[in-house]
Formats: sequence, C-alpha cells, structure tokens
Amino acid sequence: MTDGTAHVPGATYRLQLHRDFPFAAAARQLPYLRRLGVTDVYLSPIWASTPGSTHGYDVTDHARVNEELGGESGLRRLAARARDLGLGLIVDFVPNHMGIAGGHNPYWEDVLMHGQASRYAHFFDIAWRPLKRALEGKVLLPVLGDQYGRVLDSGELRLEREGGRFVLRLYGRALPLSPRSLILLLAGLEDELPGNVPEDVRAELGSVARSVENLPRSVAPNLSDADREARAQEAGVVTRRLEDLAARSPAVARVLDAAVAAMNADPTRLDALIAEQNYRLAYWKVAAEEINYRRFFDINDLAALRMEDPRVFAWAHAKLLELIRDGVVQGVRLDHTDGLYDPAGYFRDLQLAAAGALGREGGADGRPLYVVAEKILEPGERLPGDWAVHGTTGYDFLAELNGVFVDGAAEEDLSGIYRRFTGDRDPYPAHLYRGKLLVQRQSLPGEVNVLAEHLERLSEDDLSARDFTLSALRAAIREVIAAFPVYRTYVRASGEREPGDDGYLAQAVQEARARNRQGGAPLDPSVFDFLHAVLTLSHPDPATRERYADFALKFQQLTGPVTAKGAEDTAFYRYARLLSLNEVGSDPGHFGMPVRAFHAAARARAEQWPHAMLAGSTHDTKRGEDTRARLHVLSELPQTWAAFLSEWSGLFRSLQSPSPDGPAPSLHDVYTLLQNALGAHPLTGEPEDFVDRLSAYMLKAAREAKLRTSWAAPDPAYETALDTFTRTLLAHEGFRAGLRSLHERISPYGAQNGLSGTLVRLTAPGVPDTYQGCEGWNLSLVDPDNRRPVDYARLARTLGRLERGHDLALARRLLDAYPTGEVKTLVTWAALQGRAAHPELFGAGGYTPLDGGKFLLAFAREHGSGVAVTVAPRLTLSLTRERAPWALGDAWGRRTLTLPRTGTYRNVLTGERLNARTLKVPLAKILEDFPLALLIREPR
Repeated sequence: MTDGTAHVPGATYRLQLHRDFPFAAAARQLPYLRRLGVTDVYLSPIWASTPGSTHGYDVTDHARVNEELGGESGLRRLAARARDLGLGLIVDFVPNHMGIAGGHNPYWEDVLMHGQASRYAHFFDIAWRPLKRALEGKVLLPVLGDQYGRVLDSGELRLEREGGRFVLRLYGRALPLSPRSLILLLAGLEDELPGNVPEDVRAELGSVARSVENLPRSVAPNLSDADREARAQEAGVVTRRLEDLAARSPAVARVLDAAVAAMNADPTRLDALIAEQNYRLAYWKVAAEEINYRRFFDINDLAALRMEDPRVFAWAHAKLLELIRDGVVQGVRLDHTDGLYDPAGYFRDLQLAAAGALGREGGADGRPLYVVAEKILEPGERLPGDWAVHGTTGYDFLAELNGVFVDGAAEEDLSGIYRRFTGDRDPYPAHLYRGKLLVQRQSLPGEVNVLAEHLERLSEDDLSARDFTLSALRAAIREVIAAFPVYRTYVRASGEREPGDDGYLAQAVQEARARNRQGGAPLDPSVFDFLHAVLTLSHPDPATRERYADFALKFQQLTGPVTAKGAEDTAFYRYARLLSLNEVGSDPGHFGMPVRAFHAAARARAEQWPHAMLAGSTHDTKRGEDTRARLHVLSELPQTWAAFLSEWSGLFRSLQSPSPDGPAPSLHDVYTLLQNALGAHPLTGEPEDFVDRLSAYMLKAAREAKLRTSWAAPDPAYETALDTFTRTLLAHEGFRAGLRSLHERISPYGAQNGLSGTLVRLTAPGVPDTYQGCEGWNLSLVDPDNRRPVDYARLARTLGRLERGHDLALARRLLDAYPTGEVKTLVTWAALQGRAAHPELFGAGGYTPLDGGKFLLAFAREHGSGVAVTVAPRLTLSLTRERAPWALGDAWGRRTLTLPRTGTYRNVLTGERLNARTLKVPLAKILEDFPLALLIREPR
C-alpha cells in the first residue's frame, strides 16, 4: 500500500514460540492456519532472550532475533512461507524492559563493567545517586543467597581468570569486573616474574598495569560519547594484551593465576576488589527496599529501559523497523505500555519511524503501521482517542464478554455462600486497597522511596511544604496510589493530559484524604494538597511546573505496576467469590455485565476503535476461556453450589491440618481449589496430570495471595499441607464422584457459554484473536499451564473433516460429541470463513443490537447491502431449567428475534437457509437444530 494506509488484519492467531516450538515449527502450521481462516499470525516475542525462555518477555537484545527460535534467517523463511499463503505476521514487541539475568544481556553487562562511563548507561533507568550513600555511582545487585559477609567468608565468591579477562564467579554466574579495579591485582606483578623472563614480556605486563591505572574513573564528570567509546576500546585492548601475554609466556600465566589464588585466599583483599566495582552485591531480600534501578514490576531480572531517550528508541527499534521495511512484519503488539514514561509520545514516535521505514507519509490518521497496545481499562475508562494505535490488545473486550455470561441476579446469593464458607466478609475494593498497600510495602518500597525523596526535594523549595517529613510524604504517596481508580494517568511534561486525568487524580486524593481521617495517626491533610498540586502541575512558575512534571511522570510509571501487582497478583487470589470474574482486564467486584452494557461497549468500539484486538484467552489470562465459561454457570445455580459445599464440608475439615495460624489449608484456599477443579475438569476422562496441574496452580495461587505463604517468604509447612489436601481430596472416591457429577451437570451449559463467546468474539467489531489451541476447548489454568503444547495434528484432522462435508448433520454429530471440542473447531472455522468471505462487512460494518430477551446476546453487522446476524444464547441452564443440555427449538417458546432486514439468510455454522419474509422470526426456528447461529444475508 502506498497511500499510508496500514495493513489491518482480518483475524489473528497467537502462537507461543520457544526452543521446542521455533519458527520452523510455526511454519509447518501455517497451511493449517490459512485453512482455518485467519489472515495474520501473531507471534510471541521473537527477540533474543534469556536462554531457555518459554515466553520471550525477558528480551536481552532488541537488535537480534532469537537464535533458539531459528534466528533471523528462520524468521525470514517463516515470513516468506506466510507471504506465499497470503498471511501476515504480527510480532510482540517489549519496549519497557530487558532481561538481565545470567550475564546474557551484553548492554547490562557493559553497565556493570563500566558503570556510568558505559556506552549503554543511558539505556537503563538507574538512580546513580540514591539516598543510600553506599550506592553512590553503583548498581545494587541483589543476587546473594545470604548476607554478603557470610557469602564472602564461605568462598562462594571467587575471582577467576578466563584468558586475559577476569570475572567474579558467583553460583555459576560470571560477573564482569571494572577494568580500572584490576590495578589491585596487576600492580607490581611484573616484579613477580622469574629472572629468565624476557625483558619485553616484563615491560609489557608493567605497561598493561599502567594502562589499567590510567583508565578514567567510571564516575568521571562530563564524559562524552567518544570518551565512553575510547574507554571501552582501551579496556578491550587491555584484555587482548593480557591474553596474548599469558598465551606466549607460561610464566605470565602462572603469575596471574598465583595472584588470583592469593586474592581468593584473602577475603579482605577480595572484598577490596569487590568494593571497587560499579555494582554492590547484596542479599536478595534487600532488593525490594534498596534496589536503585527501575524494574518490570518487582522482578529483579527485568530492568526497565529509558525508552523516552531518542538514542535508546533508535537502537531498540532498528531491527524491528528493518523487518517492517523488508515486509517481514506487518504489525506490532506492544507489551506493557503503561510502564513507559510517555506512552502517547512513544506511539507517535513509533508510527513516524514506521512511516519512514515504509516510505510513506504516515497516512491521514498518522498510523501507517498496525499497532495494538497492551492496556488495562478499568470500568468506565476509555482509551485516549488521540493515541497513534489501532486499539488495545483486547482485555477490555475480554472483560465485557466474560461478564455477559454471568447472571447478575445471583450476586447476593453467591456473595452469601462465599462469606459463609470462607468467613471473608470484605468486598473486593477492600482487598484491592490492602493489596496495593502491601505491594508498596513489600515488593516495591524502593520505588516508593525514590518518589518520596523526589517529592521531599520539591517540598524543600516550597515555604508552605518544607516542614513535611520524608515519612509523611511517603505515606501520602502510598495512600494516593492505593486509592488510584485506574492503572495510570497520562499527564505530559507540557502539562497536556487526557480528559479524565484530573478527575482520577482528584478522586484518588479525596479517597486517600478520607481514609487518612479515619486512621489512628492521621497525617496533616495539607500534605495531600501539596501532592495533588504537584501531580496536576499546579504552580504559576514555569520552572517549578517543569520540576513537578518530572515527578508526575515518574509517579505515573509506578501506579501501573502497583495496581497490576496489587490486583492481578494479589487481590485476584484473595477474593474468590466467583473466580471466572477474576480475570485480567476485569473487576471482580462487578458481578457480570448486562447485555445492554455489552452492546453499548461494542457499538462504541465499532465507532472509535474498529480495528482493536478482541481476546478470549491470552498468555496472561488467569484461566482459559472455557474454564471461565463453565464457572459462569455457578451464577445460575447458587443453591446447588451451596448444597455441594455443605455435603462435603465435613470431609474438607477432616483433611485440614492444625497449625499455629489456623487450619491448613485455609477455607479460602479450599474454596479456590474447588472452583478451579470444577472449571478445569477434563471433558474426556481424567488425565494423570490433572491433579499435578491443580496442585501447581494452588501453590502459585497461595503464594500470590500472600496470606499464609508467599514467593518472598514461603511457608513449607503450609505448602505441604495444601499439596497434601489437594491430592488427598481428589483421590477420595466419593468426592471425586460428586465433583464429576456436578461437572457433568453443568458442563453442557458451560460449553454453550464457550461456543457463544467464541462466536461473539469472531463477529463483533474489532480484529478477533484466537489464542493457540482455542479453536478447541481451552480448560487451562494460569501460566505456565496455558502454554502447554497444542495437538495440531488432531486439530488439522478435524478441519479436514469439516472441509470435506459441512452440513447440519455433521454439526449435530459434533454437538452430540461436544466433549471432544470439535464443535468449537466447527464454530471457529465457520465464523472465520464467513469473515473471509465478507471482509468489508466484518471489518468496517456497523453494529446494531438486537433484542432477543434475557437469554440471548444478538447483534447485526451491516455494511452496504451486506448483513450478518450473530445469535448467541446465554444463561441456558436457566432457560432450559436443565430439561435439555442445549437450548434448541421449543426451549425458546414464543420468543422472537427482530432481524434488520428481510431476505434469505444462511447460517454459516450449519449450512441451513432461513427465509425471513418478515423482520420478526421465531427463535425456535433459528435455533431449531443447533444452539447458535451466524446468519449472513444472501444477495438477491
């Protein structure tokens, strides 16, 4: 395209790449995916990452394609094969952070070696002058398994020589040494050589030592890029000279090795060498409070990038832009954009760079490249309309779709059941508030401290604020972040902001102030006024506003991680009322979504973001889409659920173990286990790994909840009790029969939810994404369970069967055998074929809600003369009153659906034709033989 218009996918399919499923394996599935009906394959991160990574988000080099996946040549072969089949490639890009574990990131290793004098020091968001003076000019490395002194004395830290290079060896990790620090090892070493060593060798060793000593210090002021490059080159020369000396003179090698051995034998000397490094080794437990580089959430091995620096942006995107220019990549999915300093500016810069790579002017809308951004929208929050993206990656849609299959009328019943069983009487917002406070105190206190110190410096220049103590400012920041109603705001350095930002800030400050009044030792209320003024850049002096802006933008980078950790990785695991609602993008406090609200959201997306991605499952979802779909059914039979819990409560209590903190596992964890066991219960048999999967899930859930155990402070006794309970309960024949009976009772209605949800995702406004394997049932749990291998051979056989003969008889046979998942493959394939046959209708068509009553989600897509009608039943257990597994024919009684136009429609799911002479058509006719429909109007 030469007019600047982006390539917009019709439908995507997400593949999870890793060394056991590289580019070559992906290429083998392309013909199948083309037959399935997708237009673009959406790849997990393709960039060089930590060896053995199963997800790719720990990128170690944005400038290289991952060799474990097949390298750049493998990617280009995959792209060529995709192009031959008419498929595009969308890649997942990680702009916020890099993986730094194990010495695999060359840029981070250079920073450790050269400190502030590194050519790459500007890559990473490092506080080189933190409040703790011992960290001045150093990077804190919390990698020790014990206190530093004990590790040193134990001999676990050792100096080693590797040719002409010296490293500090720790647990198999080779840490680089500052070149200048080697003077402690090399000084006077030429005098240790035997007398028979040639004078030129002796002189060369002395010259190397003097070169090391003359290297500029890493903290030298005003180093230019040329100075940094020269320092790195000189250090490289020193290494090569030493390597050459040791290779041609055994005496030099012996003297070097003897010097290394002597230093290792003397902890005091070794400590002196370590003290000269550009990093400070520390016990891993101090990371949360003292770490001085920004991370991805609280993961020490993922260091945040300063993507706002144009030099970093240019470096990080050079390879991506080359792949875009060469036609290898047609679109980009951006990971964790809320972590960026200025997301809107980043999106704009990316589109400008893409326009240059593509030789385009950028198009009328300034979006020449298809880009979707990972962004969690809270209820009522809207994506900023001027962002240079095509929409989100679909978590907002996922939340809407998720909620519409929950019966909101059961909220009080299920809430009461949950309270009585677990004893938890707190609503979700209370759990969220505590989770966000806990994360700030336990996981991210260092980041909060940096903000507090920054705010204190600002207060010192304000006569009305200079008496605020550091602890008061820190407490105010914590309370405002804990009360924040969205993941983040988008105030910019210029003072520009999104329309809702002032309201969100005011709401957070007001709530924090109210909680403060109720506290036992309230803060001076004016501290909140000062913080609010800083965050809104409210000051008449332009220079002061500029300083306020720097704080506000850093503050915004922290609210997102705190909310994500406090919600998705804490509160979601503490509040277990109905776990199908505890999903990324969802608010568990909102019990379902009315159909009218779903329609309003879908219509708005059609008008504002028609090319946003639509997700049902992702690599980040807490449960697979069909696990959730089954759990939704509990909202239709709360009393049955209550009776099940009551019937087995005696067994539950008998299997708990006594502990000082109460019975283990807690009833909250029991409640969590029961829902997951029911939701993920296999439809065909009971695989041997089911109990292992549940046990692994429960361990992760308990640690994420941080109530009785945690990642930072595991409680082995509690975790053992939890594992024993899980395995013993699921080995109990009576309970297993009872669980199977309840599962068999609700699974057809859960399957109906799954089929209806799939149809809606594939036909609603937006670009539908199918997560790998979700064309069949996805009864997975949280990662890594959701990254298990997909049986593509079986799926391809099913697809071949559909292609050979697709009619109502086959559809009914697959429906009757629904546990195999082939009926979901049918719905996916048929809907994608419908989209492919009518790209304008589904890509640009309007959205009209159709009223089919409480038990139906129906809508029409219209474009020109084209019409498609989606008919997706919901709450079918309530509709049928369990008299039949499927809502067919007479189950709909006299209910009707009003079509947008008369004419002949073809149900692409079954091949049936419906002759609609009037607009009102009985639902018993539309759904006579198959429990959902996609009706596409045939031309006259």
